Amino acid sequence: MKAMLNFTEVTEFILLGLTSRQELQVLLFGVFLVVYMITLLGNIDISILISISPQLQTPMYFFLSHLSFVDVWFSSNVTPKMLENLLSETKTISYVGYLVQCYFLIALVHVEVCILAVMAFDCYMAICNPLLYGSKMSRTVCIQLISVPYVYGFSISLICTPWTYGLYFCGNFEINHFYCADPPLIKIACGGIHIKEYTMIVTAGINFTYSLSVVLMSYTLIVIAVLRMRSADGRRKAFSTCGSHLMAVTMFYGTLIFMYLRRPTEESVEQGKMVAVFYTTVIPMLNPMIYSSRNKDVKEAVNKAIIKANLGQ
Repeated sequence: MKAMLNFTEVTEFILLGLTSRQELQVLLFGVFLVVYMITLLGNIDISILISISPQLQTPMYFFLSHLSFVDVWFSSNVTPKMLENLLSETKTISYVGYLVQCYFLIALVHVEVCILAVMAFDCYMAICNPLLYGSKMSRTVCIQLISVPYVYGFSISLICTPWTYGLYFCGNFEINHFYCADPPLIKIACGGIHIKEYTMIVTAGINFTYSLSVVLMSYTLIVIAVLRMRSADGRRKAFSTCGSHLMAVTMFYGTLIFMYLRRPTEESVEQGKMVAVFYTTVIPMLNPMIYSSRNKDVKEAVNKAIIKANLGQ
């Protein structure tokens, strides 16, 4: 009972952000505002292009449209509050607002890693079973496959978020981060720490391992199948088809593993803050560029959409 007397009721947190230097905060506001606008425009444009282009009505682009949708939601969950705090003197977020942002962050991270696993499986089916691809990856199957990440991600978050509510604090409400991340929150808590910490590490470890195993297994089989191809053009096309996805997977998983599969310390929290900038703002912006820059189908769809728009004027 005596220990409980030291706990302080929480109404709001202070997000310290990326830097305390005022001149850098204004500069960062401009940079991240541009990044956010590019993220919205790029991902929304990809989603619209896929929905209106007949040549993009395939499972691969169906899954890509959902990845773009999640990227918009993911970035919008973090960036607006970060931009607000960069120009604000108080830099606060309510306790309820923190829990809500935490819930959607955990959910969307798991949705995205599962979608990346589904896209790897789709690449495997397209390259390793091309004759059965049309029947095995029907519209119904694709809808079922894309439903799993959403249901799973938001269900996992329902389990993980209450452990955040179970943390207790002793007067220190300054979080060394720019959004509601678990590691810096655990670092300032003085009660309920171990359960939350182990839950975070175990849950992240299990879920990342499962989804990453699907990705690695799919690409191992893809590489074996591609190396057996006699045609150099066929090998080049196959690697080009899956290369962009592999790049996106490497960036996203790499940053998440660095962020969440380590015990929170002063050093890891500070390093994680820098890494978090990459996976919350930069990767959602880069994904449309990665998937479209070397994609012939997307370029043709863009050209046709431009020509159609010009003819309609």
